[in-house]
Amino acid sequence: MSWPTQQTIRQRDSATGKRVRSADGRPEKPKAAGQANIPPRRTWLTFLILLFLNYLLMRFLFPEPGQPVTIPYTTFKEEVAKGNVKAVYSQGTSIEGRFAAPITWPPKGGDAESGLQGLPRSEPRTADTFTTELPAFVDPGLETFLVDHKVEIGAVPIREGSPWLTLLYGFGPAILIILFYVWLYRRAAQLGGGMGGLMGIGRSKARRYDQEVSTKVTFDDVAGIDEAENELVEIVDFLKSPEKYTRLGGTAPKGVLLVGAPGTGKTLLAKAVAGEAGVPFFSMSAAEFVEMIVGVGAARVRDLFKEARENAPAIIFIDEIDAIGRARGQVAIGGASEHEQTLQQILTEMDGFTGREGVIVLAATNQPDVLDRALLRPGRFDRRVVVNLPDKTGREAILTVHTREVPRADDVRLGELAAMTAGLSGADLKNLVNEAALLAARREQREVRQKDFLDALEKIVLGPERPLLLSREDRERIAYHESGHAILGLVMPGADPVNRVTIVPRGQALGVTYQRPQTDRYNYPEAYLRARIVGMLGGRAAEEVVYGTRTTGAENDIEQATQLARNMVTRWGMSDKLGMVQLAPRENPYLSGAGAGYSGTRPFGEETARIVDAEVQRIISESYEQAMSLLKAHRKELDALVEALLARETLSEEEILEVTGLPPAPALETRPLSVLAVADEGK
Repeated sequence: MSWPTQQTIRQRDSATGKRVRSADGRPEKPKAAGQANIPPRRTWLTFLILLFLNYLLMRFLFPEPGQPVTIPYTTFKEEVAKGNVKAVYSQGTSIEGRFAAPITWPPKGGDAESGLQGLPRSEPRTADTFTTELPAFVDPGLETFLVDHKVEIGAVPIREGSPWLTLLYGFGPAILIILFYVWLYRRAAQLGGGMGGLMGIGRSKARRYDQEVSTKVTFDDVAGIDEAENELVEIVDFLKSPEKYTRLGGTAPKGVLLVGAPGTGKTLLAKAVAGEAGVPFFSMSAAEFVEMIVGVGAARVRDLFKEARENAPAIIFIDEIDAIGRARGQVAIGGASEHEQTLQQILTEMDGFTGREGVIVLAATNQPDVLDRALLRPGRFDRRVVVNLPDKTGREAILTVHTREVPRADDVRLGELAAMTAGLSGADLKNLVNEAALLAARREQREVRQKDFLDALEKIVLGPERPLLLSREDRERIAYHESGHAILGLVMPGADPVNRVTIVPRGQALGVTYQRPQTDRYNYPEAYLRARIVGMLGGRAAEEVVYGTRTTGAENDIEQATQLARNMVTRWGMSDKLGMVQLAPRENPYLSGAGAGYSGTRPFGEETARIVDAEVQRIISESYEQAMSLLKAHRKELDALVEALLARETLSEEEILEVTGLPPAPALETRPLSVLAVADEGK
């Protein structure tokens, strides 16, 4: 691959971004701002066509004064009798002639003006020529009548028009329509995609970001994903100094695939690469390629790569490429589907017979398992960069970036906030900062305080507060339910520390116990998972210990506990009866759902299914019995926590430890699946 030199690529018009060099390599003078790009010949041709159409329209709507008037046969004979007809010419039943003195027809105010026998009304017009029709019954004395009144009977028409004008009036409209369709077809072909490019539908909809006119994004604006950032530094070096690598026979990667969960910063990384390299950046969603008309997607791909080559070196960023990059043969029957044509055009552009000099394709997806294998092979997408969720250090760095323009109070501790936001992406953290700023503004504060961040975190994770009017009995039952979760979080070995307990209704929950890990964890021991299940069932256990009855408030607890126990049995091999056998599909690590595995059918028999159900039930039953036993042993602390909740409604971690007198449970060196928020739904 031969790369353009730095001297060549820098000769661009600052207004359009196009290269402005002449054939001999010298820079051309840029066009003035606002100068038309349409060739002069096309401009004049369009103007003449519009002028001619306007002329024809005026001729049809407003005939010229010299045109003959159509009069009745009776009026014709009356004018002959008056001696006002000078000459006539007849052809068939049509008679045309010339008056000696012009007349106005229809007469003003007469019956003819208002319309006779329901005929449409016509405007009075003065003319010296006329036409009329001979009645079906032939007037035998007409010739004698004309001769007696000295009317000249001519052998040639009274008004003999030009044959070219007659031809123009007869065939002009049809010729104009044909020319219009020829122009429309040629314009559609120039826009790409044949008639699929009609009215610009075949043109690429990619948005171009020029660093001179747009806000420049660099790696300084990216934080918390240092591993992915380091992988892209070399791409920037390729774009800045291509000769450094081409002199040794190396070539730049044609494509880089960014894989990660939503909100982790894949688009921001692509913009930062373009910003650091100082090249044009074309951004487009994969869904924008596909339309109803077959072939439009392929036309847009061609137009996008053509525009990028004209502005090379450049970067093309295709977001959510799985929308068009799915494995072929799964969308439509045959090879003529719009989806497959678009994908094949991308494959051709990235590794066809013509090279793409100076164009690098960045693509983002959170479903890499569904992409076509031909798209992922070396030579197309040479590199795969995984953009993970940020760890504690990364979250603190992201919060630092997003709070640059936010006035913070002295009590704000970003490190503590980073520890409390495990599992949140960069987009979530940006939203957290924005919500905290809005809360501070609503409270008419000049700075954003730590409490604003904590309240914003509760709003994002748990939902907004609901103003429900609850009775004393309902509030007490909810307090015991949440206190059951909190007490088990303090006494159960391996449980995550209890950060906050509230009986204020939020979202669909009547009360919430919020637990957070002390450190980031990357492995999940069975003891930790058992501790989570015991903590989830603490609300139902507390209600049964105190009241001896059951309510619907544990619906969400039971759902989470069942799912976690089933994963232990079917995915993680934590059942002695079943052993290390995978019985459930693997979840997509970048989305909350199955990304690969079984589609609707179970890979095991009925007997295995009964064992799975029995093992799940056993784990839940043992955990519930353990929760009941621990709460009965700590009934005094349970009652004390309930009284404090009824008085204050919300308790922090320090207040919980002070009220109960219990030390925090020792934490295991593992990482939870996500921020644990036990949300108890009530009817």
